[in-house]
Amino acid sequence: MRHGKKHNHLGRTDSHRKAMLGNMASSLIMHKRITTTLAKAKALRVYVEPLLTKSKDDTTHSRRTVFSYLQDKDAVTELFRDVATKIANRPGGYTRIIKMENRLGDNAEMALIELVDYNTIYGGDNAQTAKKTTRRRGGKGKPATAAPAAKAEVAAPVAEEVAVIEETPELPAAETEVAEAPVAEAPAAEETPEAPADNEENAEKGE
Repeated sequence: MRHGKKHNHLGRTDSHRKAMLGNMASSLIMHKRITTTLAKAKALRVYVEPLLTKSKDDTTHSRRTVFSYLQDKDAVTELFRDVATKIANRPGGYTRIIKMENRLGDNAEMALIELVDYNTIYGGDNAQTAKKTTRRRGGKGKPATAAPAAKAEVAAPVAEEVAVIEETPELPAAETEVAEAPVAEAPAAEETPEAPADNEENAEKGE
């Protein structure tokens, strides 16, 4: 029974398992990605991520502590020189496990474990450059960009109303022209030559 045992023994003794995980961690640091079984990849993630966190503090004590796990000077130098600067802004989660097809020989579950920041296909570099140190204030920039757009929308109808108001004075001028037309026609209707003819007829009858 394995009551209270939280880690996978991987079918090996304690010394064999530590040596194997140390070699796999060194290979991961040097090559940035390795292919292994899914069980070993999960065990390696728990083993190597505390070492990656330790590498952010570049001191002699940190280097000696990491060397006691890896037992490889080249891997320690690579970790503190290149990898540490790459993962400086990432708060944990340095590795990614991707499942692959089962192995042909024994049908074992295979997986690829890699360092997240060294995979440019998934946008690891862009995510780090665009990420901010403060997480809670990330959404306050959106209303500021939306406010000028709202002001522009409000200003557009106002400009249209001003243009309409400037065009309206032409309407009274047209009305005055229409009103002047009947006034000009009225005197023409009053000038009738029939009135003198009636007077002449009355004068003849009187004679």
